[in-house]
Amino acid sequence: MSDVNYGSYLALDDLLALQRPRSTPQHPDELLFIVVHQASELWFKVILHEFESLVAHLAAGSAPLALQSMKRINGLVGIVSNELSALDTLPPQRFAQFRGYLGASSGSQSVQFRAIEAVSGLRGEHFMHAITEHGPIPPLVQRALDRPTLQQLFLDMLASNGVRLEQVYADDRHATYQLLAEALLEYEQGFARWRFLHVQLVERIIGPGTGGTGGTLGARYLQKTISQRFFPDLWSVRAKFFGGGAATP
Repeated sequence: MSDVNYGSYLALDDLLALQRPRSTPQHPDELLFIVVHQASELWFKVILHEFESLVAHLAAGSAPLALQSMKRINGLVGIVSNELSALDTLPPQRFAQFRGYLGASSGSQSVQFRAIEAVSGLRGEHFMHAITEHGPIPPLVQRALDRPTLQQLFLDMLASNGVRLEQVYADDRHATYQLLAEALLEYEQGFARWRFLHVQLVERIIGPGTGGTGGTLGARYLQKTISQRFFPDLWSVRAKFFGGGAATP
């Protein structure tokens, strides 16, 4: 293994050759635009990889290991959100100078992002239309759709141990389940934060009413996604402690 060095282990020659600006002459901001999106796709790859472990732990009924996976996933989602700030430095007039070179490409075409949404729990009409609008469902997304949602896996784990969702919050004996439930909600909030920052970024660069690349509605489309829920049961159970009758251990 002595022939392996930093560059060869990370395949840096290949990696650093993948940024291929299309503007002519090359616009000085296009490299930033490409790197931010490529980096996001790399983090999406890691998130999907971590979801494999999470799904396995939930299916096996291992709340501690599932909680460990969620901590890592939440950290990764934070990274993806924070890196969007790099594009806050892209003024609208400068993006307009190379936007035409993007052709029909759009972030809505990201197969990995759609797979993350599907794993997380999206199954609604709006989501299904989005992933079938331009052709057959990609295999990676279909694989996620064929699995139970994260919420269903969590509820199944509780049921297999004779625990109701209300008990998770009403009985301190189920503290690990509660920590896991809260980690899932933290994930949803982190994901929603990414969506919100994305909407603001798009509005800041192209304006709230401008259509997006690839024929999308731009910020108007993104606004519709902010209210999507991955874990509706984990949100609604809270009402049982306020006016809906106290949950019992």
